[in-house]
Amino acid sequence: MAKERGLFIYGIVPSDVEPTPDASGVGDPPGEVTVVRQGRVAALVSEVSLEAALGRPADLTAYEELLDGTAAVAPVLPVRFGTVVTGPDAVADLLDAHGDRFAEALDELEGRFEYIVHGRYEESALVQGVLEDNPAAADLADQVRGRPEEETREQRIRLGEIISQAVELRREAENRELLDLLGPLAVSGLARPPSNELDAVHAAFLVDEDSEDEFVDAVEEFAEQRRGLVRMRLRGPLAPYDFVSAHQLAG
Repeated sequence: MAKERGLFIYGIVPSDVEPTPDASGVGDPPGEVTVVRQGRVAALVSEVSLEAALGRPADLTAYEELLDGTAAVAPVLPVRFGTVVTGPDAVADLLDAHGDRFAEALDELEGRFEYIVHGRYEESALVQGVLEDNPAAADLADQVRGRPEEETREQRIRLGEIISQAVELRREAENRELLDLLGPLAVSGLARPPSNELDAVHAAFLVDEDSEDEFVDAVEEFAEQRRGLVRMRLRGPLAPYDFVSAHQLAG
């Protein structure tokens, strides 16, 4: 008995976009990426088994690589990961129902990309800074230093709470400074939730290609000012995951 097949939808693009011959999709083996067109817009899709579980790290990587690679050459509206429909007719119906909104959003995204700025504190440098700024924390650190954990449990818990609170306050301040610095160089910017308790900054920006060089230079300056305290990472250009999606436009 043949397995039932469906179409995994990656993103919405202008109708003249063609996937590269080496584009590969989700699944094992990876599906061939094709296009379903309807009017001014199209959808990047690939066949998948309706019985297969899609959620492996390799699937998410394939999804992001396809969308990010597309964003480098054409505007793209990401479709939520894991969206599978029954076939080309269902895709065409989606594009027909929301094509005008999709086309308008794609026009606005022309020449714009997402960048993610992520910084994580160097733990030892962070703790040293907290102890220097907070006499109570420094006193607790003296009390637990060199003594067994079972004898200093309460002090260690309190010290951990003080450090955690300090990280939260510093993170809020750092994110505000980052957004204030990069906001004028971006179309839009927003703070993202921390991905780790030691996160210093985590924010996404929609950047016009004419401002990319100035934006990257500003990020490098921000990172240089925190060298030794924060490990900075800049990801991009990416598809605009944090700013618009086909699901939002389709309601």
